[in-house]
Amino acid sequence: MKALLPIYCRPLGYFVIALALFLPFIMLMMGKVTDANLLFYKECSKLLMMLGALMIIFALTKNENFDTEQIRNQATRNAMFLTVLFIFGGMLYRVAKGDFLSVDSSTFLIFLILNVLCLEFGIKKSTVDRLFKRDSR
Repeated sequence: MKALLPIYCRPLGYFVIALALFLPFIMLMMGKVTDANLLFYKECSKLLMMLGALMIIFALTKNENFDTEQIRNQATRNAMFLTVLFIFGGMLYRVAKGDFLSVDSSTFLIFLILNVLCLEFGIKKSTVDRLFKRDSR
């Protein structure tokens, strides 16, 4: 999968995720969050996190090459697998607990965050392998 965004979108994506994490707390301290608009702020935070994760995944890296594209593909595959495991574990927990009212609505966000984690790990591993001149395959 080729990168679609410029290099500066990687740190910008991390900034957007950090903003999405802390903005609801700041708004709460300012008295803007009430019971009536709590769901709105929650969903806005989730959308900002998704946007930031997508910016990180699709941004170019320094010294972008074919190996980086392969790492991006492997990260997506690994994130899909880990997301299915996470969701299946959550479903098993809810069945064992007997909780049939709650559902998980953050599946895509979980996938994106796992994808970013797998991507970062793969890029750092590739960098270390190149540093020590090991074959990464």
